[in-house]
Amino acid sequence: MKRILLPAGGAILATGLLAAGLAGTAQADPDVDAAALAASEQKAAEILDFWTKSDSQAMRKATAYYWDNKDVKKIVQKGGYVADGKPGLKEPIGAEKKVTVKSQNVNLPKSIGKVFFEGRDGNLYWCSGTSIQSQYRNLVATAGHCVYDIAGNDEMVSRWVFVPGYYQGKAPWGIYVGKQAFTHYDFSNYEDFDRDYAFVTVYNGVGGVLNNTTKVTRDEYAAHKGAKYTKQAEVQKPEYDKAILDPKTFPDYKSVDATPEKIVGPDYPGAVVAQQEVSKATYTGAGTGRGQGYKYGEPTTVTVDKATWTSYDGPGDKGTGPDAAGNYFITHYYTQKWFVPGTDTKYFRTDYFVVEHVIKDAGRLGDNVGGQGFAWNQPTGKYVRTFGYPYAKHPDGSKPYSGVTPKWCYGKTGAKATKVPSLKIEEHISLKCAVTGGYNGAPWLVKYSNAKRMGYVNGVTSVLYDTDGNDRWDYMSSPYFDGETNSVYAAAAAVWSGSIIPKAD
Repeated sequence: MKRILLPAGGAILATGLLAAGLAGTAQADPDVDAAALAASEQKAAEILDFWTKSDSQAMRKATAYYWDNKDVKKIVQKGGYVADGKPGLKEPIGAEKKVTVKSQNVNLPKSIGKVFFEGRDGNLYWCSGTSIQSQYRNLVATAGHCVYDIAGNDEMVSRWVFVPGYYQGKAPWGIYVGKQAFTHYDFSNYEDFDRDYAFVTVYNGVGGVLNNTTKVTRDEYAAHKGAKYTKQAEVQKPEYDKAILDPKTFPDYKSVDATPEKIVGPDYPGAVVAQQEVSKATYTGAGTGRGQGYKYGEPTTVTVDKATWTSYDGPGDKGTGPDAAGNYFITHYYTQKWFVPGTDTKYFRTDYFVVEHVIKDAGRLGDNVGGQGFAWNQPTGKYVRTFGYPYAKHPDGSKPYSGVTPKWCYGKTGAKATKVPSLKIEEHISLKCAVTGGYNGAPWLVKYSNAKRMGYVNGVTSVLYDTDGNDRWDYMSSPYFDGETNSVYAAAAAVWSGSIIPKAD
């Protein structure tokens, strides 16, 4: 039995009319469909803030975009490819400095990165992608399903950004917010996986210090509306004794019994009780009255700002979002903790910190990391090199990749066309490669130069296959890039994006 990684069914929202109102978008070619990801600088700034606040926690929490695996009754490889015109090439831009190397796996291009977005299910995901050359050096190539939510929700994904060279919350060459997504009409309207590719224009990158932390006074902390946090610093007793005599500093100091406390029952000699915060489920299941782990009063609901609500990861109940008036709430639940306090004392001071973005315009994507070339109507059976970020499990549950750093595959594409009737795939090209989910959208580069770290995008990872039935992905496929692909690319490559913030002097 052969297995295939594929998305759930569902129609895709037609977006051709949407694109007509986007400034700078040419919509004459019926093959081209375009839609807004962030149609204004203000919206782009909101997206940037979402991904970068709280030390880029949203990026750290994102996971690879992949789907449930399902049985496919028939995978066929036969026939060949009939180009719809002459072969074409667009040259790369910004080739990296030539280097002499002996090992292929040290030659990772700067153009490769992660595409982050929010699915219509509210979860945060990533795909793989690459900077690709264009008139305004502002274009990213990835899979179409990394732009459209094809899990039956019929909408574009949200909060789309590209981070070249992403590594554990770090963006060495800036963060680039998606402005417009260009796809083939047949993919965005009919889920035709023979057209599972996308070209996304991005605003200028944003760099600088994206999480600048400043120590402030208690009053400044209270007045700050953005991200902020407190930290306990241990101090010596003389500082503590002096500080608690001053009404201005007294609230910032506390003494704590330092020897280990002893957890006991409520009737143990010397036992005292304190509240400990727990989840709603734990609180609901707790007893009432007087006892270890019993309920401690009624739940407490507090009103907080959106930033505090978004970043909160404690056991309390955040609910589902703002009420009709736009207010955010967190409900806290407590149980009793009975213990005998320790005897030694330590002293602590509360320090206050606020977090702000000190950012600058990082310039155009292609100027910073270069842009791979573009190729169409090329012969198959040629060597390609692919780069992406695999992470998900194989169907057998094994998980060989961390998703932290990019991996690569190298080999000849299949000379025969891959056909999957259940996905309406008639002309995919295949490559032997045992990667997993997260590699979706990874570019397939022909004529790749190890020295220059540049080649020509001639495919993107669309579907993963288990061709030998051992519950491990061993092949992947890409749409065949033909003249219609070039039409979509050319429309995107001619569109200007601009900057989110003014350039620094």
